[in-house]
Amino acid sequence: MVRHRKRLSRRGLLVTAVAAMGAVLVPLAVQAAPADAADAKQSPVRALEQAAHPLRSAEPGRNTADLRALGSMIGDAEVVGLGEATHGSHEFFAMKERVFRYLVEEKGFTTFALEMSWSAGLRIDDYLRTGKGDARQIVKETLSNSPWEREEFVSLIEWMRDYNSRHPGRTVHFMGDDLGAPAMSDEFFGRVTGYVQQNHPEVLPKLNELYTGLRPIDDVFAYLRKPLTERQQLATKAQEALELVSSQKGRGEAFEWAEQNARSIAQTAKFLTMNPDDPDSLPTFQRFRDKVMAQNVTWWQQHTGQKILLSAHNNHVAYAASEPELYPKTQGSFLRDTMGRNYLPIGFTFHQGSFLSKDTALGGDWKKFTVDAAAPGSNEHTLDQVRYRDFCLDLRTAPAAARDWLNTARPTRNIGTQFPVKPRDVALAKDFDVLIHLSQVREADKLKP
Repeated sequence: MVRHRKRLSRRGLLVTAVAAMGAVLVPLAVQAAPADAADAKQSPVRALEQAAHPLRSAEPGRNTADLRALGSMIGDAEVVGLGEATHGSHEFFAMKERVFRYLVEEKGFTTFALEMSWSAGLRIDDYLRTGKGDARQIVKETLSNSPWEREEFVSLIEWMRDYNSRHPGRTVHFMGDDLGAPAMSDEFFGRVTGYVQQNHPEVLPKLNELYTGLRPIDDVFAYLRKPLTERQQLATKAQEALELVSSQKGRGEAFEWAEQNARSIAQTAKFLTMNPDDPDSLPTFQRFRDKVMAQNVTWWQQHTGQKILLSAHNNHVAYAASEPELYPKTQGSFLRDTMGRNYLPIGFTFHQGSFLSKDTALGGDWKKFTVDAAAPGSNEHTLDQVRYRDFCLDLRTAPAAARDWLNTARPTRNIGTQFPVKPRDVALAKDFDVLIHLSQVREADKLKP
């Protein structure tokens, strides 16, 4: 078989901790001639090709026959974590929309979850349900200054709203699973106090008192400049507010959502008791953050019964992070603990191209960076020798020679909020169940006026 010719053009710890809070028949595995043991031991490429399934495109809206192999890999999983090796590449974002459309139409998925604040996610979901507003304006308001303030997410949200217009009996939803940053609006606090005012007005004065000084948080970076003791006191009051709401023992959907919203406020206030001057404490807070994200996803799944595509960085959806010293336990690990095989993480790798990141520890703009072809000895260098330009691979069922290679840690690109950053050692099969490799990526599209 002729090999596919690929194109020739081939920390700030605080930022990491806060700013990031801030897509025919089933193709058979490639029937390559079996490699003998000695050859496979020297190079895993032929073994990888036995399990690789080609992907025609990252762009949504095209024939999805090539995604059926991926659908078989996903099986009956109720939550699918779909990572990204950068926070700002077009192909990663476009593929997420393409995969989500397929899962909605073929596998019964109804929720797209994103590594963004719970409160902002509710605003997007309101638009999907009611159609009130404009998708582009919603993205500007809810995803401002984030890597997701891009045309790719306008496309996703517009498709979701159009789907709901055409399927009023089976609507899709958007959730943010993260803490309340970069802001928690007065309107979001009102989702809690409004419920109490309507159903338990006798405790409303006490609830308002507990939220005084906390409601609203307009800017978490400014909030972090408050004295630590003041932030700790406000976190205690936010927890007391949650307990007050929970103690009313309400029943039904309205109570459950009010309690969850109060929980989100308490979670955020606790996270914001971090001490930016004590970097040794950051792993504890990052562990708490990933635990909160997993709890929010689990809550949504249990209370709605919906299957969820969970979009986040590779380090959050994986069973283990490439930076365990900063992320001691990931969202993916927490979800595996609670959901077992009902959770399935998919990682992304890429060979070369451009993406969005920042070059400053605090503040700064998302800007374009470019990396050349992956270096020999890296995971991406070997993966890119597979005959397909882009492909997906079930890491659990790959041939033995491929699994040996996949279980060995070697340099891998995981680029987040700040660049440059050196590749970290990753054993792909230990971190993910499925892998999508893209040969080349480019920076995500700037949001149009």
